Amino acid sequence: MADTQQVDPKAEAAAETAAGAETKAAAKAGRTAAKLARRIDAFAKAHGGAEGQVAYIGERGARIVLVGADGGWGDLVAPTYAVAEQAVAKAGITVHETFDGEFAAKVKTGPYEWKRMAGMQIGG
Repeated sequence: MADTQQVDPKAEAAAETAAGAETKAAAKAGRTAAKLARRIDAFAKAHGGAEGQVAYIGERGARIVLVGADGGWGDLVAPTYAVAEQAVAKAGITVHETFDGEFAAKVKTGPYEWKRMAGMQIGG
């Protein structure tokens, strides 16, 4: 006697839809990481190289802090920590675990930053 199995067409369709959604999400994450990597590369070229640090910022995703060889700095926000990690890996920059010590000392702040920091303390 032959083995038979019942197939639920609705369950099969739901599984195919879920697999398709996962594939689309992965493709979108890959495109986002590539876009962020291009922006990191542009920053690195403009500042003579770059190093970075990835920080989880909650539901919003992850922040990529970039510090250029010339002391210039900037940041980018990725939708997820995994996308941020992919972006810095594709860009090929040095990634630090924390933003302190020698890495933080590389940041050069100008009059704008000092004015903004002072303004926050005096109610500006």
